[in-house]
Amino acid sequence: MRTMVLWCPDWSVTAGMLELADSSAGAGAGPDVDAAAPAVVLANNVVVVCNAAARAEGVRRGQRRRDAQARCPDVVLLAANPDRDARWFEPVLAVVEEVRPGVAPLRPGLLAVPAPGRYFARGGLDGEEAAAAVLAERLVRAGVWDSRFGAADDLYTAERAARQASPQACLSISSGGSGEFLRGLPVTVLADDGPEGAELAGLLRRLGLMLLADFARLGAGEVANRFGSYGTDVWRRVQGRETTRLASRTPPPELACEISFEPPLESAEAVTFSVRTTAERFVVGLADRQLVATSVRIEAEFEEGVSTRTWLHPRCFTSRDLVDRVHWQLQAGMASSGLRSRKSTGETIASAVTVVRFLPDVVEPAGDHADGLWGGGAEEQVVRGVARVQAMVGYDAVRIPVLQGGRGAADRQALVPWGERPVGLRPVDRPWPGRIPGPAPSRVFAAPLEAEVVDEAAVPVAVTPRGLVTGEPWRIRIDRHWCPIASWAGPWPIDEGWWLASAGSSGAGSAAGRAARFQVVGVDGRAWLLCWRSPGSWEVEAAYD
Repeated sequence: MRTMVLWCPDWSVTAGMLELADSSAGAGAGPDVDAAAPAVVLANNVVVVCNAAARAEGVRRGQRRRDAQARCPDVVLLAANPDRDARWFEPVLAVVEEVRPGVAPLRPGLLAVPAPGRYFARGGLDGEEAAAAVLAERLVRAGVWDSRFGAADDLYTAERAARQASPQACLSISSGGSGEFLRGLPVTVLADDGPEGAELAGLLRRLGLMLLADFARLGAGEVANRFGSYGTDVWRRVQGRETTRLASRTPPPELACEISFEPPLESAEAVTFSVRTTAERFVVGLADRQLVATSVRIEAEFEEGVSTRTWLHPRCFTSRDLVDRVHWQLQAGMASSGLRSRKSTGETIASAVTVVRFLPDVVEPAGDHADGLWGGGAEEQVVRGVARVQAMVGYDAVRIPVLQGGRGAADRQALVPWGERPVGLRPVDRPWPGRIPGPAPSRVFAAPLEAEVVDEAAVPVAVTPRGLVTGEPWRIRIDRHWCPIASWAGPWPIDEGWWLASAGSSGAGSAAGRAARFQVVGVDGRAWLLCWRSPGSWEVEAAYD
Protein backbone atom coordinates (compact mmCIF):
# COMPACT_ATOMS: atom_id res chain seq x y z
CA MET A 1 0.00 0.00 0.00
CA ARG A 2 1.56 3.25 -1.15
CA THR A 3 1.20 6.41 0.90
CA MET A 4 0.31 9.96 -0.11
CA VAL A 5 1.19 12.94 2.08
CA LEU A 6 -0.42 16.37 1.95
CA TRP A 7 1.74 19.21 3.26
CA CYS A 8 0.51 22.77 3.76
CA PRO A 9 3.63 24.93 4.25
CA ASP A 10 3.64 27.50 7.05
CA TRP A 11 0.30 26.23 8.31
CA SER A 12 0.37 28.26 11.53
CA VAL A 13 0.44 31.44 9.43
CA THR A 14 -2.31 30.12 7.14
CA ALA A 15 -4.55 29.24 10.08
CA GLY A 16 -3.93 32.60 11.71
CA MET A 17 -4.83 34.48 8.53
CA LEU A 18 -7.96 32.36 8.05
CA GLU A 19 -9.10 33.15 11.59
CA LEU A 20 -8.29 36.83 11.10
CA ALA A 21 -10.35 36.93 7.91
CA ASP A 22 -13.21 35.06 9.60
CA SER A 23 -13.27 37.45 12.57
CA SER A 24 -13.20 40.48 10.25
CA ALA A 25 -16.10 39.09 8.25
CA GLY A 26 -18.04 38.35 11.44
CA ALA A 27 -17.49 41.89 12.72
CA GLY A 28 -18.85 43.29 9.46
CA ALA A 29 -16.28 46.08 9.42
CA GLY A 30 -12.75 46.68 8.28
CA PRO A 31 -10.96 45.83 5.02
CA ASP A 32 -10.60 42.29 3.72
CA VAL A 33 -7.56 40.38 4.98
CA ASP A 34 -4.97 39.73 2.27
CA ALA A 35 -3.97 36.08 2.54
CA ALA A 36 -0.79 36.76 0.53
CA ALA A 37 0.43 39.52 2.87
CA PRO A 38 3.69 38.98 4.80
CA ALA A 39 2.87 37.37 8.15
CA VAL A 40 4.72 35.69 11.00
CA VAL A 41 3.77 33.68 14.08
CA LEU A 42 5.45 34.81 17.31
CA ALA A 43 6.17 32.92 20.51
CA ASN A 44 7.90 34.90 23.29
CA ASN A 45 8.57 37.69 20.76
CA VAL A 46 10.53 35.28 18.53
CA VAL A 47 9.50 34.32 14.99
CA VAL A 48 8.65 30.60 14.89
CA VAL A 49 6.86 30.50 11.50
CA CYS A 50 6.86 32.92 8.56
CA ASN A 51 5.24 32.68 5.13
CA ALA A 52 6.88 33.04 1.73
CA ALA A 53 6.01 36.75 1.44
CA ALA A 54 7.76 37.47 4.75
CA ARG A 55 10.79 35.39 3.76
CA ALA A 56 11.04 37.40 0.54
CA GLU A 57 11.45 40.53 2.71
CA GLY A 58 14.28 38.95 4.70
CA VAL A 59 12.32 37.61 7.68
CA ARG A 60 13.58 34.29 9.04
CA ARG A 61 12.67 31.91 11.85
CA GLY A 62 14.45 32.67 15.10
CA GLN A 63 14.47 36.45 14.58
CA ARG A 64 13.33 38.79 17.27
CA ARG A 65 10.10 40.67 16.72
CA ARG A 66 11.79 44.04 16.30
CA ASP A 67 14.23 42.61 13.72
CA ALA A 68 11.37 41.12 11.70
CA GLN A 69 9.49 44.43 11.75
CA ALA A 70 12.66 46.29 10.78
CA ARG A 71 12.99 44.15 7.65
CA CYS A 72 9.25 44.20 6.86
CA PRO A 73 7.31 47.03 8.58
CA ASP A 74 3.99 45.81 7.12
CA VAL A 75 4.31 42.26 8.42
CA VAL A 76 1.20 40.83 10.11
CA LEU A 77 1.98 39.60 13.63
CA LEU A 78 0.13 36.49 14.84
CA ALA A 79 0.35 34.83 18.24
CA ALA A 80 1.26 31.14 18.45
CA ASN A 81 -1.87 29.08 19.12
CA PRO A 82 -1.71 25.28 18.63
CA ASP A 83 -5.47 24.96 19.28
CA ARG A 84 -6.20 27.41 16.47
CA ASP A 85 -3.91 25.50 14.09
CA ALA A 86 -5.66 22.20 14.84
CA ARG A 87 -9.13 23.75 14.65
CA TRP A 88 -8.59 25.23 11.20
CA PHE A 89 -6.97 22.03 9.93
CA GLU A 90 -10.19 20.08 10.55
CA PRO A 91 -11.84 21.38 7.32
CA VAL A 92 -8.77 20.19 5.38
CA LEU A 93 -9.17 16.71 6.89
CA ALA A 94 -12.85 16.73 5.94
CA VAL A 95 -12.05 17.70 2.32
CA VAL A 96 -9.52 14.87 1.98
CA GLU A 97 -11.89 12.35 3.60
CA GLU A 98 -14.54 13.14 0.98
CA VAL A 99 -12.10 12.03 -1.73
CA ARG A 100 -10.18 9.26 0.05
CA PRO A 101 -11.22 7.86 3.46
CA GLY A 102 -8.61 6.66 5.93
CA VAL A 103 -6.91 9.97 6.68
CA ALA A 104 -4.10 9.90 9.26
CA PRO A 105 -3.45 13.41 10.67
CA LEU A 106 0.22 13.76 11.62
CA ARG A 107 0.13 17.33 12.89
CA PRO A 108 -1.63 20.55 11.86
CA GLY A 109 -0.56 21.19 8.27
CA LEU A 110 0.52 17.61 7.55
CA LEU A 111 -1.54 14.47 6.89
CA ALA A 112 -1.15 11.10 5.24
CA VAL A 113 -3.62 8.91 3.38
CA PRO A 114 -3.43 5.61 1.48
CA ALA A 115 -2.49 6.64 -2.05
CA PRO A 116 -5.45 6.52 -4.48
CA GLY A 117 -5.18 4.03 -7.32
CA ARG A 118 -6.15 4.22 -10.99
CA TYR A 119 -9.69 5.43 -10.23
CA PHE A 120 -8.66 9.10 -10.59
CA ALA A 121 -6.39 8.61 -13.63
CA ARG A 122 -7.33 10.94 -16.48
CA GLY A 123 -5.79 13.20 -19.12
CA GLY A 124 -2.40 11.50 -19.13
CA LEU A 125 -2.05 11.74 -15.32
CA ASP A 126 -1.72 8.64 -13.19
CA GLY A 127 -4.10 8.02 -10.28
CA GLU A 128 -1.92 9.70 -7.63
CA GLU A 129 -1.26 12.89 -9.60
CA ALA A 130 -4.90 13.16 -10.70
CA ALA A 131 -6.13 12.66 -7.12
CA ALA A 132 -3.73 15.36 -5.94
CA ALA A 133 -5.13 17.73 -8.59
CA VAL A 134 -8.69 17.05 -7.39
CA LEU A 135 -7.69 17.65 -3.76
CA ALA A 136 -5.79 20.83 -4.62
CA GLU A 137 -8.84 22.20 -6.44
CA ARG A 138 -11.13 21.49 -3.48
CA LEU A 139 -8.67 22.96 -1.00
CA VAL A 140 -8.52 26.19 -2.99
CA ARG A 141 -12.29 26.45 -2.62
CA ALA A 142 -11.80 26.03 1.15
CA GLY A 143 -9.30 28.92 1.20
CA VAL A 144 -6.05 26.87 1.27
CA TRP A 145 -3.96 27.94 -1.74
CA ASP A 146 -0.59 26.36 -1.01
CA SER A 147 -0.89 22.56 -0.82
CA ARG A 148 1.80 20.10 -1.89
CA PHE A 149 1.60 16.34 -2.33
CA GLY A 150 4.05 13.48 -2.26
CA ALA A 151 3.51 9.77 -2.91
CA ALA A 152 5.89 6.91 -2.18
CA ASP A 153 6.15 3.42 -0.76
CA ASP A 154 6.56 4.67 2.83
CA LEU A 155 5.47 7.63 4.93
CA TYR A 156 8.91 9.20 5.44
CA THR A 157 9.73 9.28 1.73
CA ALA A 158 6.27 10.57 0.85
CA GLU A 159 6.70 13.45 3.29
CA ARG A 160 10.11 14.32 1.80
CA ALA A 161 8.59 14.21 -1.67
CA ALA A 162 5.78 16.55 -0.61
CA ARG A 163 8.33 19.03 0.71
CA GLN A 164 10.13 18.95 -2.65
CA ALA A 165 6.94 19.36 -4.71
CA SER A 166 5.72 22.59 -6.27
CA PRO A 167 2.57 24.35 -4.99
CA GLN A 168 -0.60 22.38 -5.87
CA ALA A 169 1.51 19.63 -7.47
CA CYS A 170 2.38 16.05 -6.61
CA LEU A 171 5.84 14.46 -6.67
CA SER A 172 5.37 10.73 -7.06
CA ILE A 173 8.30 8.40 -6.29
CA SER A 174 8.17 5.19 -8.27
CA SER A 175 7.72 1.91 -6.45
CA GLY A 176 11.05 0.70 -5.07
CA GLY A 177 12.74 4.06 -5.61
CA SER A 178 12.46 5.48 -2.10
CA GLY A 179 16.10 4.84 -1.17
CA GLU A 180 17.45 6.35 -4.39
CA PHE A 181 15.29 9.46 -3.96
CA LEU A 182 16.37 10.03 -0.35
CA ARG A 183 20.07 9.51 -1.10
CA GLY A 184 19.96 12.40 -3.55
CA LEU A 185 18.78 14.90 -0.88
CA PRO A 186 21.12 17.15 1.15
CA VAL A 187 21.48 16.42 4.86
CA THR A 188 19.90 19.81 5.64
CA VAL A 189 16.44 18.31 4.99
CA LEU A 190 16.79 16.51 8.34
CA ALA A 191 16.21 19.87 10.07
CA ASP A 192 12.51 19.48 9.23
CA ASP A 193 12.35 16.59 11.73
CA GLY A 194 12.82 18.91 14.71
CA PRO A 195 15.70 19.48 17.14
CA GLU A 196 17.08 15.96 16.72
CA GLY A 197 17.16 16.31 12.95
CA ALA A 198 18.78 19.74 13.10
CA GLU A 199 21.47 18.44 15.47
CA LEU A 200 22.22 15.44 13.24
CA ALA A 201 22.31 17.61 10.11
CA GLY A 202 24.81 19.97 11.74
CA LEU A 203 26.99 17.07 12.89
CA LEU A 204 27.02 15.45 9.42
CA ARG A 205 27.99 18.73 7.77
CA ARG A 206 30.87 19.16 10.21
CA LEU A 207 32.02 15.66 9.28
CA GLY A 208 31.97 16.57 5.59
CA LEU A 209 28.87 14.52 4.72
CA MET A 210 26.77 16.83 2.56
CA LEU A 211 24.34 14.33 1.00
CA LEU A 212 22.28 11.58 2.55
CA ALA A 213 24.04 9.27 0.06
CA ASP A 214 27.30 9.94 1.94
CA PHE A 215 25.58 9.04 5.18
CA ALA A 216 24.18 5.84 3.63
CA ARG A 217 27.70 4.59 2.85
CA LEU A 218 28.54 4.28 6.55
CA GLY A 219 28.26 0.90 8.23
CA ALA A 220 25.35 0.00 10.47
CA GLY A 221 27.61 -0.47 13.51
CA GLU A 222 29.34 2.88 12.99
CA VAL A 223 25.99 4.67 12.70
CA ALA A 224 24.59 3.00 15.83
CA ASN A 225 27.71 3.79 17.91
CA ARG A 226 28.11 7.40 16.76
CA PHE A 227 24.65 8.74 15.93
CA GLY A 228 22.29 6.92 18.31
CA SER A 229 18.77 5.61 17.70
CA TYR A 230 17.58 8.57 15.64
CA GLY A 231 20.59 8.37 13.34
CA THR A 232 20.01 4.63 12.95
CA ASP A 233 16.38 5.25 11.94
CA VAL A 234 17.45 7.80 9.32
CA TRP A 235 20.13 5.43 7.99
CA ARG A 236 17.58 2.63 7.60
CA ARG A 237 15.21 4.96 5.75
CA VAL A 238 17.96 6.08 3.39
CA GLN A 239 18.72 2.42 2.70
CA GLY A 240 15.10 1.97 1.57
CA ARG A 241 14.19 -0.33 4.47
CA GLU A 242 11.40 1.78 5.97
CA THR A 243 7.95 0.26 6.42
CA THR A 244 5.13 2.37 7.85
CA ARG A 245 1.52 1.58 8.74
CA LEU A 246 -0.83 4.52 8.87
CA ALA A 247 -2.98 5.06 11.94
CA SER A 248 -6.07 6.26 10.09
CA ARG A 249 -8.62 8.21 12.09
CA THR A 250 -12.28 7.38 12.28
CA PRO A 251 -14.42 10.50 11.82
CA PRO A 252 -16.61 11.07 14.87
CA PRO A 253 -20.32 10.49 14.26
CA GLU A 254 -22.62 13.47 14.03
CA LEU A 255 -24.65 13.32 17.24
CA ALA A 256 -26.06 16.84 17.33
CA CYS A 257 -29.71 17.49 16.45
CA GLU A 258 -31.49 20.73 15.69
CA ILE A 259 -34.86 22.06 14.67
CA SER A 260 -35.63 25.26 12.75
CA PHE A 261 -38.83 27.27 13.11
CA GLU A 262 -40.32 29.01 10.12
CA PRO A 263 -41.90 31.34 11.01
CA PRO A 264 -40.02 31.92 14.29
CA LEU A 265 -41.90 31.08 17.47
CA GLU A 266 -42.64 33.83 19.96
CA SER A 267 -43.73 31.84 23.04
CA ALA A 268 -41.83 29.53 25.33
CA GLU A 269 -44.66 26.99 25.43
CA ALA A 270 -44.75 26.72 21.63
CA VAL A 271 -40.98 26.16 21.49
CA THR A 272 -41.11 23.57 24.27
CA PHE A 273 -43.87 21.64 22.52
CA SER A 274 -42.10 21.76 19.14
CA VAL A 275 -38.71 20.43 20.34
CA ARG A 276 -40.10 17.19 21.79
CA THR A 277 -39.59 15.18 18.59
CA THR A 278 -36.07 16.56 18.15
CA ALA A 279 -35.17 15.69 21.75
CA GLU A 280 -36.41 12.13 21.24
CA ARG A 281 -34.40 11.86 18.01
CA PHE A 282 -31.30 13.08 19.87
CA VAL A 283 -31.66 10.49 22.63
CA VAL A 284 -32.44 7.68 20.17
CA GLY A 285 -29.39 8.59 18.08
CA LEU A 286 -27.18 8.19 21.14
CA ALA A 287 -28.90 4.95 22.14
CA ASP A 288 -28.27 3.47 18.68
CA ARG A 289 -24.55 3.83 19.43
CA GLN A 290 -24.95 2.49 22.99
CA LEU A 291 -24.33 5.94 24.47
CA VAL A 292 -26.07 8.30 26.87
CA ALA A 293 -25.45 11.99 27.50
CA THR A 294 -24.61 13.28 30.96
CA SER A 295 -23.83 16.82 29.78
CA VAL A 296 -25.65 18.56 26.92
CA ARG A 297 -25.17 22.01 25.43
CA ILE A 298 -28.40 23.63 24.29
CA GLU A 299 -28.23 26.50 21.82
CA ALA A 300 -31.27 28.66 21.14
CA GLU A 301 -30.93 31.12 18.28
CA PHE A 302 -33.19 34.17 18.39
CA GLU A 303 -33.87 36.79 15.80
CA GLU A 304 -31.74 39.00 18.03
CA GLY A 305 -28.98 37.04 19.74
CA VAL A 306 -28.11 33.51 20.82
CA SER A 307 -28.60 31.71 24.17
CA THR A 308 -26.09 28.93 24.95
CA ARG A 309 -25.92 26.89 28.13
CA THR A 310 -24.40 23.56 29.17
CA TRP A 311 -26.70 21.42 31.30
CA LEU A 312 -25.61 18.54 33.54
CA HIS A 313 -27.53 15.52 34.78
CA PRO A 314 -26.59 13.37 37.80
CA ARG A 315 -27.57 10.25 35.84
CA CYS A 316 -28.31 10.65 32.10
CA PHE A 317 -30.64 12.77 29.97
CA THR A 318 -33.97 11.57 28.66
CA SER A 319 -36.04 13.38 26.06
CA ARG A 320 -38.29 14.76 28.81
CA ASP A 321 -35.25 16.11 30.68
CA LEU A 322 -34.06 17.91 27.54
CA VAL A 323 -37.47 19.49 26.96
CA ASP A 324 -37.50 20.74 30.56
CA ARG A 325 -34.02 22.24 30.10
CA VAL A 326 -35.15 24.11 27.00
CA HIS A 327 -38.09 25.54 28.94
CA TRP A 328 -35.88 26.59 31.85
CA GLN A 329 -33.32 28.16 29.52
CA LEU A 330 -36.01 30.24 27.83
CA GLN A 331 -37.40 31.22 31.24
CA ALA A 332 -33.94 32.37 32.32
CA GLY A 333 -33.74 34.49 29.17
CA MET A 334 -37.10 36.08 29.94
CA ALA A 335 -36.03 36.78 33.54
CA SER A 336 -32.81 38.44 32.39
CA SER A 337 -34.71 40.59 29.86
CA GLY A 338 -37.36 41.54 32.42
CA LEU A 339 -40.18 40.36 30.13
CA ARG A 340 -42.76 38.18 31.93
CA SER A 341 -46.01 38.98 30.13
CA ARG A 342 -48.37 36.16 29.10
CA LYS A 343 -50.48 35.45 26.07
CA SER A 344 -52.96 32.73 25.36
CA THR A 345 -50.21 30.60 23.76
CA GLY A 346 -47.90 30.83 26.79
CA GLU A 347 -45.11 32.99 28.10
CA THR A 348 -43.89 35.52 25.53
CA ILE A 349 -40.14 35.67 25.01
CA ALA A 350 -38.15 38.79 24.28
CA SER A 351 -37.18 37.71 20.74
CA ALA A 352 -38.64 35.02 18.47
CA VAL A 353 -36.77 31.69 18.41
CA THR A 354 -35.50 30.50 15.02
CA VAL A 355 -33.37 27.42 15.89
CA VAL A 356 -32.94 25.10 18.88
CA ARG A 357 -29.91 22.82 18.85
CA PHE A 358 -28.86 19.89 21.11
CA LEU A 359 -25.13 19.12 21.21
CA PRO A 360 -23.70 16.30 23.40
CA ASP A 361 -20.95 17.64 25.61
CA VAL A 362 -20.16 14.46 27.61
CA VAL A 363 -21.31 10.99 26.53
CA GLU A 364 -20.80 7.72 28.38
CA PRO A 365 -21.49 4.05 27.62
CA ALA A 366 -25.14 3.22 28.14
CA GLY A 367 -24.20 0.10 30.12
CA ASP A 368 -22.77 2.25 32.91
CA HIS A 369 -26.24 3.77 33.46
CA ALA A 370 -28.43 0.72 32.86
CA ASP A 371 -30.89 -0.46 35.49
CA GLY A 372 -30.08 -3.54 37.54
CA LEU A 373 -31.55 -6.94 36.83
CA TRP A 374 -34.37 -6.37 39.33
CA GLY A 375 -34.95 -2.72 38.50
CA GLY A 376 -33.45 0.47 39.84
CA GLY A 377 -32.32 0.83 43.41
CA ALA A 378 -33.37 3.36 46.01
CA GLU A 379 -30.84 5.92 44.77
CA GLU A 380 -32.15 5.77 41.20
CA GLN A 381 -35.73 6.14 42.43
CA VAL A 382 -34.70 9.24 44.38
CA VAL A 383 -33.04 10.68 41.28
CA ARG A 384 -36.19 10.17 39.21
CA GLY A 385 -38.38 11.59 41.98
CA VAL A 386 -36.24 14.71 42.33
CA ALA A 387 -36.26 15.17 38.55
CA ARG A 388 -40.08 15.10 38.54
CA VAL A 389 -40.25 17.63 41.37
CA GLN A 390 -37.75 19.88 39.61
CA ALA A 391 -39.80 19.71 36.41
CA MET A 392 -42.86 20.92 38.34
CA VAL A 393 -41.41 23.66 40.54
CA GLY A 394 -38.54 24.91 38.37
CA TYR A 395 -34.82 24.46 37.91
CA ASP A 396 -33.56 26.78 40.68
CA ALA A 397 -36.19 25.67 43.21
CA VAL A 398 -34.51 22.31 43.97
CA ARG A 399 -31.07 22.73 45.50
CA ILE A 400 -28.56 20.46 47.24
CA PRO A 401 -25.86 21.41 49.75
CA VAL A 402 -22.23 21.16 48.68
CA LEU A 403 -19.22 21.38 50.99
CA GLN A 404 -16.79 24.24 50.47
CA GLY A 405 -14.05 25.95 52.44
CA GLY A 406 -14.81 28.45 55.20
CA ARG A 407 -14.50 29.24 58.89
CA GLY A 408 -18.09 29.16 60.09
CA ALA A 409 -20.60 26.37 59.69
CA ALA A 410 -22.77 28.46 57.36
CA ASP A 411 -19.75 29.51 55.31
CA ARG A 412 -18.82 25.89 54.59
CA GLN A 413 -22.02 25.01 52.77
CA ALA A 414 -23.20 26.18 49.36
CA LEU A 415 -26.52 25.43 47.71
CA VAL A 416 -26.45 24.59 44.00
CA PRO A 417 -29.32 23.56 41.71
CA TRP A 418 -29.77 19.80 41.58
CA GLY A 419 -27.90 18.33 38.61
CA GLU A 420 -25.60 21.34 38.18
CA ARG A 421 -21.83 21.15 38.55
CA PRO A 422 -20.69 23.36 41.46
CA VAL A 423 -18.40 26.18 40.32
CA GLY A 424 -16.73 29.04 42.13
CA LEU A 425 -16.56 27.22 45.48
CA ARG A 426 -13.95 28.05 48.07
CA PRO A 427 -11.28 25.31 48.31
CA VAL A 428 -11.66 22.91 51.23
CA ASP A 429 -7.97 22.10 51.64
CA ARG A 430 -6.93 25.61 52.78
CA PRO A 431 -5.92 26.24 56.43
CA TRP A 432 -8.89 28.54 57.22
CA PRO A 433 -7.63 29.95 60.57
CA GLY A 434 -10.39 30.11 63.16
CA ARG A 435 -12.30 27.15 61.73
CA ILE A 436 -14.18 25.02 64.26
CA PRO A 437 -12.74 21.51 64.67
CA GLY A 438 -14.86 18.43 63.97
CA PRO A 439 -17.30 16.92 64.23
CA ALA A 440 -19.37 19.29 62.11
CA PRO A 441 -22.78 20.38 63.43
CA SER A 442 -25.80 18.54 62.07
CA ARG A 443 -28.09 21.57 61.79
CA VAL A 444 -27.06 24.99 60.47
CA PHE A 445 -29.67 27.69 60.96
CA ALA A 446 -30.52 29.82 57.96
CA ALA A 447 -30.91 32.78 60.33
CA PRO A 448 -28.82 32.63 63.54
CA LEU A 449 -30.81 32.48 66.79
CA GLU A 450 -30.41 35.24 69.35
CA ALA A 451 -28.62 34.11 72.52
CA GLU A 452 -27.07 35.38 75.74
CA VAL A 453 -24.22 33.92 77.81
CA VAL A 454 -23.40 34.99 81.37
CA ASP A 455 -20.93 33.91 84.03
CA GLU A 456 -21.67 32.74 87.58
CA ALA A 457 -22.27 36.35 88.70
CA ALA A 458 -24.78 36.92 85.87
CA VAL A 459 -22.29 39.20 84.08
CA PRO A 460 -22.37 38.92 80.27
CA VAL A 461 -19.37 37.04 78.93
CA ALA A 462 -17.26 38.72 76.24
CA VAL A 463 -13.96 38.16 74.44
CA THR A 464 -11.07 40.61 74.69
CA PRO A 465 -9.06 41.82 71.67
CA ARG A 466 -6.34 39.34 72.73
CA GLY A 467 -8.79 36.44 72.47
CA LEU A 468 -9.34 35.94 76.22
CA VAL A 469 -12.71 35.22 77.85
CA THR A 470 -13.80 37.81 80.43
CA GLY A 471 -15.52 35.12 82.52
CA GLU A 472 -16.36 31.45 82.52
CA PRO A 473 -19.62 30.72 80.66
CA TRP A 474 -22.11 29.57 83.29
CA ARG A 475 -25.58 29.87 81.80
CA ILE A 476 -27.00 30.31 78.31
CA ARG A 477 -30.30 31.79 77.14
CA ILE A 478 -31.88 30.67 73.85
CA ASP A 479 -35.42 31.73 72.94
CA ARG A 480 -36.06 33.19 76.44
CA HIS A 481 -35.16 29.88 78.13
CA TRP A 482 -32.13 29.77 80.44
CA CYS A 483 -30.08 26.58 80.78
CA PRO A 484 -26.98 25.89 82.90
CA ILE A 485 -23.84 25.03 80.89
CA ALA A 486 -22.32 21.61 81.59
CA SER A 487 -19.17 22.09 79.45
CA TRP A 488 -17.79 24.43 76.85
CA ALA A 489 -14.82 24.79 74.47
CA GLY A 490 -13.26 27.84 72.85
CA PRO A 491 -12.90 30.55 71.96
CA TRP A 492 -11.81 30.31 68.31
CA PRO A 493 -11.26 34.00 67.55
CA ILE A 494 -11.47 35.45 64.05
CA ASP A 495 -11.17 38.94 62.63
CA GLU A 496 -12.78 39.00 59.19
CA GLY A 497 -14.25 41.71 57.04
CA TRP A 498 -12.33 44.35 58.97
CA TRP A 499 -11.51 46.15 55.71
CA LEU A 500 -15.24 46.50 55.02
CA ALA A 501 -15.97 47.80 58.49
CA SER A 502 -13.09 50.27 58.41
CA ALA A 503 -14.18 51.51 54.97
CA GLY A 504 -17.76 51.91 56.10
CA SER A 505 -19.06 49.58 53.39
CA SER A 506 -22.76 48.89 53.46
CA GLY A 507 -22.07 45.26 52.56
CA ALA A 508 -20.01 44.62 55.68
CA GLY A 509 -23.00 43.33 57.64
CA SER A 510 -22.72 41.57 60.97
CA ALA A 511 -19.86 39.38 59.70
CA ALA A 512 -17.37 42.27 59.73
CA GLY A 513 -15.08 42.81 62.71
CA ARG A 514 -13.93 40.65 65.63
CA ALA A 515 -15.76 37.43 66.49
CA ALA A 516 -15.19 34.20 68.38
CA ARG A 517 -16.90 30.83 68.26
CA PHE A 518 -17.68 28.49 71.16
CA GLN A 519 -18.94 24.94 71.50
CA VAL A 520 -21.36 24.70 74.43
CA VAL A 521 -23.18 21.71 75.97
CA GLY A 522 -26.11 22.34 78.34
CA VAL A 523 -27.10 20.20 81.31
CA ASP A 524 -30.10 19.06 79.25
CA GLY A 525 -27.69 17.35 76.80
CA ARG A 526 -28.19 19.73 73.91
CA ALA A 527 -25.03 21.05 72.18
CA TRP A 528 -24.72 24.36 70.36
CA LEU A 529 -22.26 26.25 68.19
CA LEU A 530 -22.24 29.86 69.44
CA CYS A 531 -20.66 32.94 67.97
CA TRP A 532 -19.78 36.06 69.93
CA ARG A 533 -19.47 39.24 67.87
CA SER A 534 -18.01 42.55 68.89
CA PRO A 535 -19.05 44.61 70.78
CA GLY A 536 -20.99 42.02 72.77
CA SER A 537 -23.77 40.12 70.99
CA TRP A 538 -24.23 36.33 71.01
CA GLU A 539 -25.95 34.14 68.42
CA VAL A 540 -26.49 30.43 67.81
CA GLU A 541 -25.16 29.40 64.39
CA ALA A 542 -25.75 25.64 64.52
CA ALA A 543 -26.77 22.72 66.70
CA TYR A 544 -25.22 19.30 67.38
CA ASP A 545 -28.13 16.84 67.39
